[in-house]
Amino acid sequence: MKVLHLIYTLSAAIVILLNSCAPAYVPNVINTPLFSNKGEIQVSVHSGTSGVDPQFAYALMDNVGLMINGSFANRTSDTTDNYHKHKFIEIGPGYYDKIGTNGRYEVYGGVGYGELQANYENGLWPARTNVTCIRFFLQPAIGVTTDVFDGSFATRLVLLDLRQESERNTGFFLEPVFTCKVGYRYVKGVFQFGLSFPFNSNTVDFTHQPLVFSVGLQADLCKIYED
Repeated sequence: MKVLHLIYTLSAAIVILLNSCAPAYVPNVINTPLFSNKGEIQVSVHSGTSGVDPQFAYALMDNVGLMINGSFANRTSDTTDNYHKHKFIEIGPGYYDKIGTNGRYEVYGGVGYGELQANYENGLWPARTNVTCIRFFLQPAIGVTTDVFDGSFATRLVLLDLRQESERNTGFFLEPVFTCKVGYRYVKGVFQFGLSFPFNSNTVDFTHQPLVFSVGLQADLCKIYED
């Protein structure tokens, strides 16, 4: 827990350094289950630039999976009025399959809803955000999985609809990430690093968090039960 708290604190500092104003969009951790067979269940929790992200994925049947992901943050400053709070949840079905013995590929798509409030003051000007969002995503991924190591590359395509009072803005984002999972069989540590940038940057009128970074822990409940 101390390690996750340290990562959470460090991530909050990174967010402050990367943003000179209150971001209206903070991308969550990308869920890459890399299923092999029907009945697999994965649960995980991550800490990083998006706060605390719990994730769930279930292989409903051969080649068909379902994921449910959340993201929550409540960061406040002890010396200023700066703060960042958000809550987000999404759900998406997907298709998965094998490539040989250890190769995997998958495509998930779905929709999410979130709320975000933030305030940033640097002594020269204030920046405040209070938005709701609906986000649609399409997420292809390819990787390898073994008892000890999983590695994958995923690219999330995002359509984001943000609303604040009477204002509304739409953004199209590309979010490529690398994910590494290391452990043994049913429990693995997870590291993810990636970027988030808009296709339509000339029409996006809101600020966003450009970095995706997290460390977490994943358990495969199906394998635990089998043992």
